[in-house]
Amino acid sequence: MSGPMALEPGGAEGDMLSLRLAGHRAPASASASAADHPEQDAVDRLAAELADRIGPAVHPYEVAALLESEGLTAEVIQERYGHPNLFSLASALYERVPRTFPEPATPPDPWRPDHVRCALRGVLFALPGLAYLLTARLWHAARDIDVLVVAGLVSWAWGQALGHRAYLRMAAGRREAGLTLRAGAPLGAAVATAAGAPFAGTGTAVAVAIAQSVYLAAAGVLLVLGGERLLLAALAPVVAGSVVLPWWEPGTVLRVALPLLSVVGTVGAAGRVLRAALSAAPAPGAVRPPLLPSLPYGLFGLAAGVLVLLEGRQHPYAVIVLTVSMGPAEWLLYRYRGMSVAALRATATPAAFLFRSTGVLALCLCAYLLPLLPAALLTDAEPIPLLLLAATLWTALLLQAFGAAWPPAGVCLAAAAGATATTLSYLPKGPGPLSLCCGAAALCLTACVLRLLGRPAPHC
Repeated sequence: MSGPMALEPGGAEGDMLSLRLAGHRAPASASASAADHPEQDAVDRLAAELADRIGPAVHPYEVAALLESEGLTAEVIQERYGHPNLFSLASALYERVPRTFPEPATPPDPWRPDHVRCALRGVLFALPGLAYLLTARLWHAARDIDVLVVAGLVSWAWGQALGHRAYLRMAAGRREAGLTLRAGAPLGAAVATAAGAPFAGTGTAVAVAIAQSVYLAAAGVLLVLGGERLLLAALAPVVAGSVVLPWWEPGTVLRVALPLLSVVGTVGAAGRVLRAALSAAPAPGAVRPPLLPSLPYGLFGLAAGVLVLLEGRQHPYAVIVLTVSMGPAEWLLYRYRGMSVAALRATATPAAFLFRSTGVLALCLCAYLLPLLPAALLTDAEPIPLLLLAATLWTALLLQAFGAAWPPAGVCLAAAAGATATTLSYLPKGPGPLSLCCGAAALCLTACVLRLLGRPAPHC
């Protein structure tokens, strides 16, 4: 044969559908059959025209409904297609067109992260440290560091618990979350200052602790209510003062004024965001959640603060790296949830989902930890303790994101207690104890993730 054979009169019948439709005809005397039964030809053409809509049908009645929507009358069906009624023609079309069930369109990722917001939050977690660089000459770090450490740990724990409670209230309405923050943030600043004050040696140290506690409380309000850009603007004086330090001595007045200006700006921005939240309409029938569900988040904040502090005692710059990495860590939490939903759609058995979920967890952990390796080497920090601490914190945050708060709190508290006891004892010091405690914690938390999140139910 030197060329294609025309299977149907009329032109565009050389496609694959026409080839398949041709298989339904009698193989002998095709030309005579077409001449003797023109209605069959018309039915074939109609099947080719409506194939994309007939193929997914699971019963001839669906084809009948389609024909009815096309406006085919009883007279047309009898005269043009040679069938006595609508259902007879529908059955013929249903038999001619092979069944095709196209996959539904992939829905958008419900957990697509806000890239800019996550990156900004990582920067915002680290920028406040510049204030200590500015004010370092105004207080005795070796003598007054205890007050800042204690106040900072209490602020961190309080902020974690308050943030969780505010997010719970956010489910009822923005005004309810604002009410929680308005009551909890000032109280947290007062509690943190009171906890650190007994360790202060001078009035200057107490003043620095007050400024630190007030800033952390106000910054927590902004982070919960989405005021990251306002917080960045409030930190501009501290950033500007720190940038010029290598080339210019600002003097005592500016060293004090610039951090205070950032604290005042942060408090003002938090007040502005709170006013906007409180101006929203109250949610009808809103019920305050109990305090106990927020307790493990506060305990985790305390444990995480202790672990980071122990790492910072040996390698201060590693803490900066870890703090900045909290932005990418948050981004990866969203990606884990999005990829888990995609894995849920792509698997049909619990075992297959567990396999894919393990791969998703490994991919996210590697994406988080691998960039920390060169960062640790650049800061002359021991990479093993830093990576194990980062893995502990990320897996704990992952479990918290799914509402499993007590396992990470308990594991991290045990790791913090073990590392602290080793540090305060007469055992050999070094990165070994912290690595051992964080390594054990990371393994336990990874097992918890696979056990709790390796099932389809949490991702539905």
